[in-house]
Amino acid sequence: MATSSSSSSSSTVVELPPQHQVFINFRGEDLRLGFVSHLVTALEDHNINVFIDNYNDKGEHLDSLLKRIEESRIALAIFSGKYTESTWCLRELTKIKDCVEQGKLVAIPIFYRLEPSTVKGVRGQFGDAFRDVAKGDERKKEWKEAL
Repeated sequence: MATSSSSSSSSTVVELPPQHQVFINFRGEDLRLGFVSHLVTALEDHNINVFIDNYNDKGEHLDSLLKRIEESRIALAIFSGKYTESTWCLRELTKIKDCVEQGKLVAIPIFYRLEPSTVKGVRGQFGDAFRDVAKGDERKKEWKEAL
């Protein structure tokens, strides 16, 4: 993306830093090589900038992902069966919720082979996995609110 400005004597082009328009929050184990890879291809084919965690170097800290959420305009939260097994997914979701509340981000939930009521009510195996991963974690309440 470039912005140009001109004056009577010269014209300059200022390169703006790349901004990921869409951040995709998902459980890689469930979706990376299927649904998400097809979704990313479709979005990129339509010139939509996308960020998913496999664009990061292996071993990169969660803080860099949270920064990418802040840089995005839209976040897709893709809820799947094993989503709540990941504290990273839940921490990203909490950041997404915070950015939405600040008016900095639009979040779109996608329910992949799950009913919205399962996610909202934190029910079934989805809920069981959440309770297991959140047991004893002080962030449990904020994670549940984000769901």
